[in-house]
Amino acid sequence: MIELAFQKILKSASGEMLLDVDLAIEEGKLLTLYGKSGAGKTTLLMILAGLLSPDKGKIKVGDAFWTDTEKKIKLPPQKRNVGFVFQEYALFPNMTVRENLLFALGKGQDKKIVDHLVEIIDLGQLQDRDPKTLSGGQKQRVALARALVKKPRILLLDEPLSALDAEMRIKLQSYILEVHREFKLTSILISHDVSEIIRLSDFLIELDHGKIIRQGLPTDLFTSDRVNAKFQFTGEVMKMVKQDFIVIVTVLIGKDLVKVIANDKEAADLNIGDRVLIASKAFNPIIHKIS
Repeated sequence: MIELAFQKILKSASGEMLLDVDLAIEEGKLLTLYGKSGAGKTTLLMILAGLLSPDKGKIKVGDAFWTDTEKKIKLPPQKRNVGFVFQEYALFPNMTVRENLLFALGKGQDKKIVDHLVEIIDLGQLQDRDPKTLSGGQKQRVALARALVKKPRILLLDEPLSALDAEMRIKLQSYILEVHREFKLTSILISHDVSEIIRLSDFLIELDHGKIIRQGLPTDLFTSDRVNAKFQFTGEVMKMVKQDFIVIVTVLIGKDLVKVIANDKEAADLNIGDRVLIASKAFNPIIHKIS
């Protein structure tokens, strides 16, 4: 079990905000942090990784305290066995892909782990190339592999796929799931993409102004009790056209545009740009706004 119980005052353009976290994470799960920008998600990851210190509180991983402000315990980042993948790839430009991975090896560590990661993250054809010749998705795959070289206990992912197109995001989501299971990781992901969260996450924590406001299964938090369906897809409302007593709602799901017929009551809460869930109930598609 990973236990986080700490506080830190954060400063922003709108004033001070207290990040107040009291959370227990079951090891081996993939947890997602969700919420508006500035809610404290990235700071939470940085405190867990030891890159920032809380004002007060504790972090306990298994039987070991990584942080305890009362006892003045602060395990340095290099001893926390954490892999961190940022939005920025931060690869060494003067090294090939393989050299970037080898550089991340610990002292005396078997180099076979690099070969294994090259295989499972599909870097074989890229390993002798320089980072500047790679696409964004390829660079992110290298960054993911590099974070795994030391076989971390915890993998932290700070919106690593946010700058990629939909097709590449789906591919990299598959890589993340594969390595999460292969290495038996505890993974903590920051994401604003509801479909990504539902696909990847075992559990969801929603933060708002530094506080945990909701937690639970993603499918429970993003859908209402009245949606009980054989299949569900999430998408974005692109267009709404009223015709007589119905509203035709055009929704972007992945790369496809889907038209759904909604009644006035269903459409009343919808706006262009809303994230919605399309579900099948009694063989009829229904549309439901995601909160």
